[in-house]
Amino acid sequence: MGAFLALASAACYGVVDFAGGLLSRRIHFTVVTFLGQFGGLLLALGVAFAATVPVDSVRAVDFAWGAASGAGSAVSMQFLNRGLTRGAMSVVIPVSAVTGVALSVLCGVLFLGDRPTALAWLGIGVTVPALWLVSAGGARGGHTGAQADARAAEPAAEPAPGSRVPVDGLIASAGVAVQYIALAQADPASGVWPVAAGRAAAVLLLLPNACRHVTAFRQPLRLSGLAILIGAGAALGLILYLWAAQQQMLAIAVVLASLYPAVPTVLGVAALGERVTRAQTTGLVGAVVAVVLLTLG
Repeated sequence: MGAFLALASAACYGVVDFAGGLLSRRIHFTVVTFLGQFGGLLLALGVAFAATVPVDSVRAVDFAWGAASGAGSAVSMQFLNRGLTRGAMSVVIPVSAVTGVALSVLCGVLFLGDRPTALAWLGIGVTVPALWLVSAGGARGGHTGAQADARAAEPAAEPAPGSRVPVDGLIASAGVAVQYIALAQADPASGVWPVAAGRAAAVLLLLPNACRHVTAFRQPLRLSGLAILIGAGAALGLILYLWAAQQQMLAIAVVLASLYPAVPTVLGVAALGERVTRAQTTGLVGAVVAVVLLTLG
């Protein structure tokens, strides 16, 4: 069940990534990201109250871990989007995707006592190049993430000279790792309240940047509503990841949930008639192999 939930999280994030990419071609990415976090907060609060978790089961430390996760989301979003607007798409996206997974796995093994089997290690090893090929193999104006919750960015131009240093991607990947690792530390008895705390923290951290682009928020109600709905989908993906991390090793949950970049590639072919490059095809095959190995491991 843990593997299924992690894959469901990846599927959810992938759909959100695809929809956010299309929407960010029409409105400023700041609007998509901020309203998305607000939508995620609304969904997380709704699920938290519906679950009727007793208040005394939610400790202050659980809220703190959730807030730390949300801070990681906000940092990842900011630097991922900054890198993309600088035109470093071919560097920022694969660096943030691959390094975020690697950092999460290393922290799980070194500090949290995760001990993947040999088969699982093989699956992790296949995942890293697969993510790189899927993310770097195409030229779509999309985004990555795990951001995670870092899901909306403007289409970027070709990198300018000197902009290929993947600093933004590395910082974004650190935010992705913090998002996943911190959320997994919350007590299962706290339900989804840590996710709600994380969305609240992300909204507060992104508020100053949103205020600097306040005129960009003058959008038709329909587009603003779509941004909120996309953010709610991202929060659902994070909730599914939280449940997955509670049932299996962090390293496995993170790797499976991080396979979401494959989904926009497939949707791009099915819905937009995009062509898949040879590198992306290789990456997609690798992702399937990784899922099998990690599930059996």
